[in-house]
Amino acid sequence: MNAQFLFKMSQSLKLKVSLAIACLVTSAAAGAGELTIYSSVEGDNLKIFAALFSKAHPDIKVNWVRDSTGVIQARAIAEKDNPRHDLFFGHAASNLMALDSMSLFVPYRPVGVEKLDEKFRDRRDPPNWTGLWGFGAAICFNTVEAKKRNLPKPEKWSDLTNPVYKGHVTMPNPVSSGTGFLNVSGWLQMMGSDKAWQFMDGLHQNIAAYSHSGSKPCEQAAAGEYVMGISLPLRGATLKTMGAPIDVIIPTDGIGWEMQGVAIMKTTKNLKDAQTFVNWSVSESAMDAYAARAEVVAYPVKTPKAQNLPPELASRMIKNDFAWASANQPTILAEWRKRYDGKSEAKK
Repeated sequence: MNAQFLFKMSQSLKLKVSLAIACLVTSAAAGAGELTIYSSVEGDNLKIFAALFSKAHPDIKVNWVRDSTGVIQARAIAEKDNPRHDLFFGHAASNLMALDSMSLFVPYRPVGVEKLDEKFRDRRDPPNWTGLWGFGAAICFNTVEAKKRNLPKPEKWSDLTNPVYKGHVTMPNPVSSGTGFLNVSGWLQMMGSDKAWQFMDGLHQNIAAYSHSGSKPCEQAAAGEYVMGISLPLRGATLKTMGAPIDVIIPTDGIGWEMQGVAIMKTTKNLKDAQTFVNWSVSESAMDAYAARAEVVAYPVKTPKAQNLPPELASRMIKNDFAWASANQPTILAEWRKRYDGKSEAKK
């Protein structure tokens, strides 16, 4: 394995761990001049977004609470009668919709919302939540490890049920990871229920482990721990640019995707600063930052796409029914857990 790549990757992981430790500080909803924000954005990206907001609004202190999508969602539901935060930022739209159904958000029309692509916008006016950027699915495929084992390169999702891949595939757990859920939701929408569960039964036979992080399967493939990981396209492109011997595969039969959004808790004691944050989150400068780290953003910006990001990615995103995914999420996750949770990694 490329020594320079391993060093860079270890530094990246250290950054994510240190950020997670810094962000996982329990804090009650803040007062004037201070916000507590729950987020499921990948740690290294959140550090960049947080710094940009702090630079633009140094008078507002933000207490960030960051974890995986499922953990943040479970925490928010557990606290719904006594919320401890002011906003969500970078939380999956399907999860925001579920929380919105519990009447947790205050409507707010951010400055410039009319510029956003309609598919990123809550159709109510004023909206209860606003979409910011989207991310899809990809297969990170280690070409060196595959060659050692004489394993073929997959092209479509059904290829992953080939018995030759047994023990060589990892993917995120959809219960704890938004990336995992976008895959399962996408397969159900693309294939229909019966065929999708049949596909996942076959895939499960080849799965080595289900991680609790959307990016981890790609990092595992990049490091040669497994031949392939179902993960995030941008994470794969970044690792490939760093020197990882991987191909970033966008299956030809389409990919599920998710959008990340922002919403204000109706219990916030600092509505003015919360609105300031939401206005910033849909600004062009914020969109530029998202565009450098995401596959699609809510409105076009001139920021160049990441190196090694597959150009066919956007065209292979399915027409995603976020409302359906949100309404059916509990049933889907219960079924998934019953069938496959035995291979999930232990939670730390």
